[in-house]
Amino acid sequence: MRQSVAVANAAGLVAGYALDALLGDPRRWHPVAGFGRAAGALEQRVYRPDRTAGVVFTALAVGVPVLVGAAATVATRHRPVGRAVLMAAATWTVLGGRTLRHESKVMGRALRGGDLPKARRRLGHLCGRDPSTLDEPELARATVESVAENTSDAVVAPLLWGAVAGLPGLLGYRAANTLDAMVGHRSPRYARFGTPAARLDDVLNLAPARLTGLLTIAVAPTAHGDRGRAWRVWLRDRNDHPSPNAGQCEAAMAGALGVRLGGRNIYFGRSEVRPYLGDGPRPEARHLKRAARISGAVGLAALGVAAAYPVTVGRLAGAVARTGWRGLAARARGTGQGR
Repeated sequence: MRQSVAVANAAGLVAGYALDALLGDPRRWHPVAGFGRAAGALEQRVYRPDRTAGVVFTALAVGVPVLVGAAATVATRHRPVGRAVLMAAATWTVLGGRTLRHESKVMGRALRGGDLPKARRRLGHLCGRDPSTLDEPELARATVESVAENTSDAVVAPLLWGAVAGLPGLLGYRAANTLDAMVGHRSPRYARFGTPAARLDDVLNLAPARLTGLLTIAVAPTAHGDRGRAWRVWLRDRNDHPSPNAGQCEAAMAGALGVRLGGRNIYFGRSEVRPYLGDGPRPEARHLKRAARISGAVGLAALGVAAAYPVTVGRLAGAVARTGWRGLAARARGTGQGR
C-alpha cells in the first residue's frame, strides 16, 4: 500500500506539471490569490510592528494549509487514485512555470519591437521594481534575474517539497512563499513583522535554490550556453548576493547566458545596489528567450528528480524509519542468502 501511495504522489506531480505546462495558471478563482486575500485579512487582525506578531501571523497562515494537506493525506492513505488527483490539482495550483516563461517571452518581444512603454508595464508581472526610468538593458536584466530566481520559487521548490512531504509540503511551501512576497520585503511596516515569514521562506528555499543553480548549469547547452562558464561563475559569485538563495540561481543563469547581472535596483520609494554576477555585457532582448528556455529545461529536470524521489529515496527512507538500519541490513542479507 505504501508503494502504491508513493507511485500516486509521483504520478500526481507529473500530472500537475503537465497541467501547468498546457494550461498555465487558472484564470479565475486561483487558490493562491484566495489564500493571499485570506492572509491579508489575517494580517489586519494580528498586525503589530514586532516580530512576535509576525511569528503568530506566519504560524497561522502557513499552519492552516499544512494541516489541510495533512488531513487530505490521511483521508487518501488507502486511495491511491484519489491521492494522485489531489496531488495533481495541488501541483498545478502552486506551480508557475508556464506563466513565468510566457512573461519572459512577452517582455522579449516588446523590447525587440522597441516598445518600452509596454515593456515597462509588463515588468510588474515579474517583479516589484519601479520600471518608469528603466532602459532596455535594465528591463532585460530585471527579467533575467526574475526568471532565474522564480524558476526556483515557482517550479523547483514546489516540486521538491511535494516530493519530500506530499500535499502538506506543496501547500505549506506555497503559503510561505506567498507570505514572503506579501510581508517579507524591507519596509517601515514590515521591517520586524515580516521577518519571520522572510526567514521561513529562506530556510525552505535553501536546498531548492542550490538545486536550481546546479540544474541551470547542467542544461545550459539547451540555450547555447557554456556549461563550464556557468559552473565557474556559479562557484565564484553565488554567495555575493545579499539573499542566501537568489544568488545561487542568478549566478548560474548569468554564466549560462554569458551576461552580467546585478547593479542598482530601484523600487517604489527605495533602491538597493546589488553586486555584479557574471562576466560579459548587460542582458538584451535576445537573451530573454534563452532564459525562458533554460527555465523550462530546469523545470523538466526538477520534475524528473521529484517524480523519482517518492519511489526511490522516499521508499528507502520509509523502510529505514520502520525497521531501522539493522533491520534493513538483516532483510538484505536474508534476501541474498535466499538466492
